[in-house]
Amino acid sequence: MTKLIKKIIYTGQIKLITGLHIGGSNTAMNIGGPDNFVVRNPLNNLPYIPGSSLKGKLRSLCELYNNEIDAKGDVSSNPNGKAGSLFGTSADNDKGHASRLIVRDAELDTSDDKQFANTELPYTETKTEASINRITSKANPRTFERVPAGAKFNFEMVLNIFEGEDENTLINTLKQAMRLLEDDYLGGNGSRGYGKIKFTQFKEDSKTNY
Repeated sequence: MTKLIKKIIYTGQIKLITGLHIGGSNTAMNIGGPDNFVVRNPLNNLPYIPGSSLKGKLRSLCELYNNEIDAKGDVSSNPNGKAGSLFGTSADNDKGHASRLIVRDAELDTSDDKQFANTELPYTETKTEASINRITSKANPRTFERVPAGAKFNFEMVLNIFEGEDENTLINTLKQAMRLLEDDYLGGNGSRGYGKIKFTQFKEDSKTNY
């Protein structure tokens, strides 16, 4: 097995430019409440961004931009491609490549609770939208719960560097994916304006001595 030589820890904040909806359980739905809830930590009831959602979006944008999707629309299994090198490939065969990137769940920053003082629900807002049947013109209203614009989430990502790997390429691929995400969206309903984000307070810390 190739030797692990370095861990690069990236930290910072994800600032919401527009409201964010990453769906959670609707089991606690109340009459008159939203139809689509956000995901929350069951221990403190705070909204959060699952690491799987953040990593999945970074990966998909990286694959699209670097043309690592085959003619059938399936993800390329090339472990030497940019996305494959960073995010890993399937282990279905001996060419499988483990992910080099760990993405933690991003927790809501509540250091300034005043920004949430007027939200309808704890730390969130509701937004009602209507889809229109193009034949009957009948409206179908739906209410979404969103974390409001201006909220911030603390993120952490860990990049593992193994002996013989091109460290600069892995770093640049991650930063490319982050830039792509800033010009795309995170979560659901992005084409309706949800989920525009910006990475701020970005810090990088390399660790080689454990």
